[in-house]
Amino acid sequence: MSETTLPKVSPATPATLPARPVDPATYTEEATYAATRLPVELASTLLPDAYSAAEFFALEQQKVFAASWVAVGLAADVDRHGACIVVDVAGRSVIVTRNRHGQLRAFHNVCRHRATKLLANDAREVGHRGRIRCPYHSWTYDTDGACLGTPLFEGSDVPAGEESIFDTSVAKGFDKADYGLIDVAVDTWGLFLFVNLDPDAAPLSVHLGDLPTRFRDYRLDEWVPQRRLTYDINANYKLVGENFMEYYHLPWVHPELNQVSKFSDHYRWQGPGMYTGMCTTPVSRNTDAGGWDGLQALSTLGPQDADAGRFVWLFPSTALVVLPNHAFVLFNRPVAANRTVETAVLLAHPESLEHAEAEDGIEQLAKFWDLVNRQDIEIVERVQEGIENPAYRGGRMCFRFEEPLHRFQNMVIDKVVGVDRVPGGDEDTMTRMFPDP
Repeated sequence: MSETTLPKVSPATPATLPARPVDPATYTEEATYAATRLPVELASTLLPDAYSAAEFFALEQQKVFAASWVAVGLAADVDRHGACIVVDVAGRSVIVTRNRHGQLRAFHNVCRHRATKLLANDAREVGHRGRIRCPYHSWTYDTDGACLGTPLFEGSDVPAGEESIFDTSVAKGFDKADYGLIDVAVDTWGLFLFVNLDPDAAPLSVHLGDLPTRFRDYRLDEWVPQRRLTYDINANYKLVGENFMEYYHLPWVHPELNQVSKFSDHYRWQGPGMYTGMCTTPVSRNTDAGGWDGLQALSTLGPQDADAGRFVWLFPSTALVVLPNHAFVLFNRPVAANRTVETAVLLAHPESLEHAEAEDGIEQLAKFWDLVNRQDIEIVERVQEGIENPAYRGGRMCFRFEEPLHRFQNMVIDKVVGVDRVPGGDEDTMTRMFPDP
């Protein structure tokens, strides 16, 4: 992938916002997004249909989620042979597991016989002896996806004495080697599992850009999940993400968070890659309302990382927060144009869990994050209500706060119109949002 310059527009005058409704036939046309393609100081937001129209949602599932590396879970959840998770990507069910050699494998959750869904959504093990068995006709697969039998007699409940009836080894024109499970690309970075439904996908490293370097000293592959919560949000996943990317709303939505995440301490923190990022430093101490403290910090961090909070939105739908003593992740699964199912995970490094008061610290952090997240959900649901009003045609970007939103929205546009681009980054490692006068 190479960086592509955005279409040229007049630097002096914002583009005219399209009227509502927008013809869905124009969703894949560059001209539809002229107002958002402008430089951020002149740009308008992504068209409202992108958050409310079923037709745009269907297009986005195909062009964004079925064609991107999507973070779907934690590597810690698939830590041995036969352990698995079942995830939904672009409306398609995918099994992620490890084979007998410990290698990650992923497959479409579809039997090669008559398309039965093999594993239930809550499955955590593929099955007895690491076998994936279809509940319909007992076709069975191993954790490399190979078809083992149709069905296997052992453990497949074939009535005694009737094995020969079910023996398909003599079937004409049938070779079980041709009927293995359908592969899905899978990879890891740090604590994350990623899948990509595109059989011609570029490597995950292209998607991540410089993030592995930026997070190198955090040893993210060692962090362990401590708490999980699921939230059902009546809002588009992009509204969840855009809310995460900016701190413009902090004083009014998060009075508690605003005390420990000061405006003056915010930096843009973005390099090349499919992500948006910001940083806060120094890390503020707790107030009576809570905050980032609660666990001991990782001792091996350098001076910059030891006093900073990193906030990254991994395109298309995952939030990652890393502080010196804990991490917080939001996996967002779009269900409809106006509905998102979000799984929040609080993680810590084993070193931070060795201290006597670690359990109390985890509990305090979990309560603080739940408070902040519920405040965010309440406000983004109100945004969803407003954005569905036909009178709203789009809004003006606030350049001081919303450059990450502009970056993200243009990633979405790129995917929808077919531009193959990985955004570049700031020349400086960190760009202060509020320069000293």
